[in-house]
Amino acid sequence: MSNQEELFTKLLNQLQLTDQIDSDNFKGGQIEKIDIHKRSKIWEFHLTLPQILDYEVFLDFYSRMQATFDEIATTKINIKTNDNQFDNKQLGNYWEWIVKHADITDAIKNELLRRDAPKIVDHKIELSADNEIVKNFLVDKAVSPIEDLYERLGFPHFTISVFVDETASQEKIKDFKAEKEKKDAELAQKAMQAIQESFAKRQKNSKNAVPKGKVQIGKKIKDDLEVTKLVDIVQEEKLVIVNGHIFSKEIRSLRSGRQLMILKITDYSSSIEVKKFSNNENDEANFAALQEGDWIKVRGGIQEDNYSHELTLNAYDINPLHHEGRHDDAEEKRVELHLHTKMSQMDATNSIEEYVARAKEWGHPALAITDHAAVQGFPFAYTAAQKNDIKMLYGVEANVVDDGVPITFNEDDRDLADATYVVFDIETTGLSAIYDKVIEVSAVRMQHNNVLDQFEEFIDPGFHLSDFTTELTSITDDMVRGSKSEEEVFKLFREFCSDSIVVGHNVTFDVGFMNVGYQRYGMEEIQNPIIDTLPLARFLYPNYKSYRLNTLAKKFDVALEHHHRAVYDAETTGHLNYLFIKDAEERYNITKVNQLNEHMSDNDAYKHARPFHAILMAQTQAGLKNMFKLVSLSNVEYFYRVPRIPRSVLEKYREGILVGSACANGEVFTTMLQKGKEEAEKKAEFYDYLEVQPSAAYQPMIDSELIHGKKHLQELVQNMVDMGHEMDKPVVATGDVHYMDPQDYIYRKILIHSQGGANPLNRQELPKVPFLTTDEMLSDFEYLGEDVSKEIVVDNTQKIANMVDDGIHPVLDRLYTPHMKGAEDEIRNSTMDMAHKLYGDPLPELIQARLDRELKSIIGNGFSVIYLIAKRLVAKSNKDGYLVGSRGSVGSSLVATMAGITEVNPLPPHYRCPNCKYSKFFTKGEYGSGYDLPHENCPECGTLMIGDGHNIPFETFLGFSGNKVPDIDLNFSGDYQPIAHNYLKVLFGENNVYRAGTIGTVADKTAYGYVKAYERDTQQTIRSAEIDRLSKGDTGVKRTTGQHPAGIIIVPDDMDIFDFTPIQYPADDQNAAWETTHFDFHSIHDNILKMDVLGHDDPTMIRMLQDLSGIDPQSIPMDDPGVMGLFSGTDTIGVTQDQIQSKTGTLGIPEFGTKFVRGMLEQTNPNNFSQLLQISGLSHGTDVWLGNADELIKEGKATIANVIGCRDNIMTDLINWGLDSETSFQIMEYVRKGRGIKDEWQKKMHEANIPQWYIDSCLKIKYMFPRAHAAAYVLMALRVAYFKVYFPLVYYCAYFSVRADDFDIVSMCHGKEAVKAKMKEINDLGNDASAKDKNLLTVLELANEMIERGFEFEMVDLNRSDAEQWLIDGNKLIAPFRAIPGLGLNVAKQIVAAREDKEFISKEDLSKRGKVSKKLIEFMTENHIIDNLPDENQLSLFDMM
Repeated sequence: MSNQEELFTKLLNQLQLTDQIDSDNFKGGQIEKIDIHKRSKIWEFHLTLPQILDYEVFLDFYSRMQATFDEIATTKINIKTNDNQFDNKQLGNYWEWIVKHADITDAIKNELLRRDAPKIVDHKIELSADNEIVKNFLVDKAVSPIEDLYERLGFPHFTISVFVDETASQEKIKDFKAEKEKKDAELAQKAMQAIQESFAKRQKNSKNAVPKGKVQIGKKIKDDLEVTKLVDIVQEEKLVIVNGHIFSKEIRSLRSGRQLMILKITDYSSSIEVKKFSNNENDEANFAALQEGDWIKVRGGIQEDNYSHELTLNAYDINPLHHEGRHDDAEEKRVELHLHTKMSQMDATNSIEEYVARAKEWGHPALAITDHAAVQGFPFAYTAAQKNDIKMLYGVEANVVDDGVPITFNEDDRDLADATYVVFDIETTGLSAIYDKVIEVSAVRMQHNNVLDQFEEFIDPGFHLSDFTTELTSITDDMVRGSKSEEEVFKLFREFCSDSIVVGHNVTFDVGFMNVGYQRYGMEEIQNPIIDTLPLARFLYPNYKSYRLNTLAKKFDVALEHHHRAVYDAETTGHLNYLFIKDAEERYNITKVNQLNEHMSDNDAYKHARPFHAILMAQTQAGLKNMFKLVSLSNVEYFYRVPRIPRSVLEKYREGILVGSACANGEVFTTMLQKGKEEAEKKAEFYDYLEVQPSAAYQPMIDSELIHGKKHLQELVQNMVDMGHEMDKPVVATGDVHYMDPQDYIYRKILIHSQGGANPLNRQELPKVPFLTTDEMLSDFEYLGEDVSKEIVVDNTQKIANMVDDGIHPVLDRLYTPHMKGAEDEIRNSTMDMAHKLYGDPLPELIQARLDRELKSIIGNGFSVIYLIAKRLVAKSNKDGYLVGSRGSVGSSLVATMAGITEVNPLPPHYRCPNCKYSKFFTKGEYGSGYDLPHENCPECGTLMIGDGHNIPFETFLGFSGNKVPDIDLNFSGDYQPIAHNYLKVLFGENNVYRAGTIGTVADKTAYGYVKAYERDTQQTIRSAEIDRLSKGDTGVKRTTGQHPAGIIIVPDDMDIFDFTPIQYPADDQNAAWETTHFDFHSIHDNILKMDVLGHDDPTMIRMLQDLSGIDPQSIPMDDPGVMGLFSGTDTIGVTQDQIQSKTGTLGIPEFGTKFVRGMLEQTNPNNFSQLLQISGLSHGTDVWLGNADELIKEGKATIANVIGCRDNIMTDLINWGLDSETSFQIMEYVRKGRGIKDEWQKKMHEANIPQWYIDSCLKIKYMFPRAHAAAYVLMALRVAYFKVYFPLVYYCAYFSVRADDFDIVSMCHGKEAVKAKMKEINDLGNDASAKDKNLLTVLELANEMIERGFEFEMVDLNRSDAEQWLIDGNKLIAPFRAIPGLGLNVAKQIVAAREDKEFISKEDLSKRGKVSKKLIEFMTENHIIDNLPDENQLSLFDMM
């Protein structure tokens, strides 16, 4: 056997044609050569075969070639045959395949396929043509490529002669073609089946072989070889070994049959992409076994990737790596009481679920969640704690403020006006009166704004002044060297003050330092009355943005030569004090010192108090509710820059809440630092427990010299612990956790960096605050001694956790629906009354049974109120003149139909007599919709009967057991939506109705932007893999809050909102019209009722059509032939398809006007309601039309009437085929969610003889639309379509007024040529067209259609145009002002309002009173809108009289 023959035998084996090797067709076959075209990925096989292949054998061989090499390349075949004899049969068999695959246009292919194959006549090959034109066409364009292709398939070279024959029987060709197509398809199917079986076998083998546990790919990597850190990889290298954690994995199947695995790994110094190609099935199995989260050791070469142009690691060997994670080995575990999750806005990076899992892994008995100012993590925390069986402590780190800051201290009743004041200011080396020194005291004595005396003394601190101090105070070592001692200066100052009133700006700071100094030298603290001008200014001028001394001096024009030099500051403060005291007397009649503090909480003083942090922890269920109230008040009543809780409000709702002193931003630690232990004790009285934190948490304070080093910090912490012991308050060590592990620090750093100067944390190096183990925390506090360290780290944290009740739950256990007195009776009675009115009394058994079942389910599960609310809302909207469309599956409920909530009737198609109530039902699937029933008179009384019913099972709405919470979505007019929302307030009361809140988190792309900005600002170059890792770390963090566009939450009247959730304003907008739930509404979806009251254009449009025409939309028939004609052609609107560039007349019809749906209409030509229902369902589903129903219809296996269009079809179809209703329901539920069909259900379907195509179709579906929703949409669409056919100008007027936003008014007014030119311009843009262009194209298509129907557009008319609506004038539409490009709705309304006031007399007048810009005036001038207006106002003699 020659080499070529061997190759050919191998090929046949690969094609699974081993049994054909010795057949007449293939015996002795050879592969002469294979041409490989790399660029175009084409493999061209040159074969030699014994004879021309039988056509069936060829088709099988060709199909197998394509399927086998599909992943690698496109295959072409060139065959030479040893015996190339052929006959008419062979020539004819190959004909259709040759035509379809020849290099000719589709038009020619269609022409050739219409006729007989060529025939051998007298040794010539002849092909017939209908006439000379066709003959010439074929000779020029088709014959040569066809001859070539025959030759390439092993036929000899021949010439085809074309002759004219007009007698060919087209019918014969058609029959032959159909038969042949069927045979070809069967053969191709067989070949594909063989290939698929082989592929499935390979898949099965590889799946079975996925190893369990850790896998090694390639060789073992020795442990003693040097490992390179990823950050050190900066150039190409032949061989490196790295360790890394897999955070991304992708496997690509290549055309060659191999796999490429792409891993992204990190060792937390950087990240890199790792690539590895498979060499065999074993590799592929190992690829499948590697998982994200695994640690691996990789050996390979570093190369610049041709595609990404980045350094990439091409792996030779991959070994599993044992990575020791952090673990908590302490015998007794701590409890973390201060922890931030992703719900701390833009400040923390891990989810509560991750923390809980870690706490469980470490054996911690409990865990607290304490996000900044918010409790949105509680529902997630509750679920995570339940799952991990760990105690959850529900807390919040609140911003607490004092209600008001005292304006005076040591007050007495002396008069303010004539008093003598000593105004003083000091400069210090820091903020702590205990640890820092005063270096200058300056003061002025003043009366009536006059300076009487001056005091100015430096103090030598006895050490070098830091650069920080000199920079802030402008005082140098030279200035203080050799000055008086602190004791001397303090004594002199005391004498200078005498008994004057002492004044300062932010004087508590200065007085604190002075009093500590006086105590040091055994002197009495300051007893004089003291006035602080900072809170005084805030009380008198509450709306100023800043109260800094220099800002106030500038505002009141008081000279200030050198801010932050004490004497200048003192004198400035004195002049301001004089002005303030005078103003206080004039405005508030304040004349004495002791009257000032009466006003300390006036004028929203809480806004100006500096917030300090405190931890509030729910101790009981009642305490949790109080916490919800506090969080709500902080967001709704006391929000100012941040949510604030005034101390008095916290006192009011403190019951059941433990209050902790929080972090370095808490008032206890701040006071300990600034004023010492005695003052700190006064603050600590307020708290239930005190917090201290690990050294790293205080590092920013050390960096900014507020704390003077580690020793100073340890002394402060020791004082906190001592104070706790003395006061008998537990002191706990907490972590102020913001992320999980030390390496996660960078994620928070990037988050904070993204906020720029708005976040003060950007002014310092962030503290390192991961979740610490017990031992890590103990070792941090070892300086306190072993016993104390254990006490604050373990004993006291457990003690606090044990003080909290078990079983506190932030979310409720079931749905609590609102109450409406008599709701059950009203729903039952109104339902039965309407049913009797339509169907008579007694009701037909089918209706009675369905209503009984529905009412039992609705009333029994407490859903009556939901129905009643919807009933009232719809009734009010209808009464006010706006129809309501129902969305979703509410139309599946007959009770909803009878109660007037929806127009969709879910009963099987039926006739009913409006006169004698006779009814007749079609329950075997004879009709898809009652609207399609032929018109018939009542057999009982002769009245024309009404057809209704769309055959929708109730189960799709409330589930098979009827206990699924009903989701009633209603489409109100966009104009009416706010009224409907407010009507709910009328029904249930202002305090029981809220908007559903949402939480906006950092999305992938946003996080990517943050990382890129960080890379730019820190002047780094970061590899893509590392950018991906860093982006992942910041994704999902809370960024803002919002509101659901339509969801309204209704609270039962015997509960309040705080039983469910706190409340707030969306995005903290204090001017928002509605308060929202603080929790994301998904978190409480199963506990509280949400009504979706949506705004939609359809009802608005219907209302406008009714107003313009006087036609009642509910009287429009659903089977009007003229209207139905729109969906399959354009005749009914009197235009050709070419004129409007569309094969149907549905442009601008809701749901049926898009290009995609018009394509469906062209293919299916629907002619009744149920087929339109199908189209609506098919167009909204996922994987329901394309690649599914679309192909079934093309292949003739199904029709538009019986493909699966809506989810409900599945249940009704299966029941009609004889499947039991429960299985039918379960299959429908699985299929509509894209979950396939269980094997046992498929078995049942086969037993019921359900066609295979139906089962296959179900298996492809990912999402399905409810039939009731589709029916509601089609109802609206047909009403709109009716006006389009019979009241065209009314329709176009409403369309352009309600649905269109973008216009090209100039083109529209210049007629159809201009409109068509603009349409072509946009179409020519192709994919480059913007969203605005595409919207405009839709409007222009309608404009073109309107013009082709004989109507015209008229340019804006200054005296007649409306602001936003188009106006009908004869057979024209007058454009509104908003149609002018760049003219917004507000300006349009302003023009109309100004015109009604009086007519415009000039362009200048129009510009001024109409607020019209120069650019718009130019447009109006160019387009002759204001031709009769002069440029400027003409002054006439009469105007002056």
